[in-house]
Amino acid sequence: MNETATDANSEERPVPRMAAPLGATAAPPHPTGNDDFILRTEGLLKRFAGVAAVDHLSMTLPRKGITSIVGPNGSGKSTLINLLSGILPIDGGMVTIDGIALRAIMPSDSPTHGVTRTFQEVRLFDQMTVWDNILVTLTARSVVDSLLELTPAKYEARARELLETVGLWGKRRDLAVNLSYGQRKLLEVARALSMDVKIYLFDEPFAGLFPVMLERVKGLLNELKAQGKAIIFIEHNMDLIRALSDYIIVLDSGELLAEGEVNEVLARPEVIKAYLGT
Repeated sequence: MNETATDANSEERPVPRMAAPLGATAAPPHPTGNDDFILRTEGLLKRFAGVAAVDHLSMTLPRKGITSIVGPNGSGKSTLINLLSGILPIDGGMVTIDGIALRAIMPSDSPTHGVTRTFQEVRLFDQMTVWDNILVTLTARSVVDSLLELTPAKYEARARELLETVGLWGKRRDLAVNLSYGQRKLLEVARALSMDVKIYLFDEPFAGLFPVMLERVKGLLNELKAQGKAIIFIEHNMDLIRALSDYIIVLDSGELLAEGEVNEVLARPEVIKAYLGT
């Protein structure tokens, strides 16, 4: 699921880390210098066994719209998402999110920084119902506290809205473990949508989806865009990339190969050679 130096096809699961106090992870504010960008990396570094999966990467992400991250297998795409969301520790460099400079990001701090994400391999509470999976994220507390709380009407209304949006209202009483692969992905997307954040990171959200579900997820990403959110997604399907992307970042061997407007970047000879192999 999480890539190391070899991306999604040959992976190594990161060791979970205990959360540190927020004050220990955040550096003083460091202005980005450009209000059009919500996220910037400067010299971002991640090594596995001495091999750089993300190699001193400096890039920017637009404040609004849909950005795709592409590149050949082993280029560092999922590792980058894992660094930005705190799943993996940063070995060097800096991430600036909405003007706040961070040299470390903890998973528990991601919502505080305005970031949420999905995974290549869906992560749900399998022995909980679809309904409870949504309520846990809406109440934004521990699992036990969320389930024991007398659920306010506002949470129930929002949970119904989210499940209807992704087409899972009829499955609300089912255990998550009993959902199909596509339905599980839709539930994870709904959980991400329940977080009112500025930046949404989607790691291959379309992989394995039937056409009807694929179109539903495309619509959800466009709805987030219309709300003024920043959406970043990893994808290999060039038709989807061209149809959805306002901006594109191309990685190769953990380094930035190109970034900019999607059609212009994909037409560059170096991108064609690295990504398409011709």
